[in-house]
Amino acid sequence: MDLTLATREVDGRAVVAVGGEIDVYTAPNLRDCITELVSKGSYDIVIDLEGVEFLDSTGLGVLVGGLKKVRAHDGSLELICTQERLLKIFRITGLAKVFVIRDSVDSAPAG
Repeated sequence: MDLTLATREVDGRAVVAVGGEIDVYTAPNLRDCITELVSKGSYDIVIDLEGVEFLDSTGLGVLVGGLKKVRAHDGSLELICTQERLLKIFRITGLAKVFVIRDSVDSAPAG
């Protein structure tokens, strides 16, 4: 399965809609996307995981790395996720306490 990335701007924040699988093979594409956004000055990023079918530890590492990148610029990286199987991964790893996880882009307050 491939990874799809679609970036748009909502209320001054970059929103990256991710689809497919985030695994050891595809995670570098997401990392490159986040790195590119930060290098262009986007420090408030929302990663929409609603289209994600699979997420492994490499994908989690990319998300944590992205959070560190934006925090270095006093930014934020929030996640949109309502899928219980993905939310369970965040809870088990303790990352549910690290990330702000919302149920929609609309529920995320503007930067």
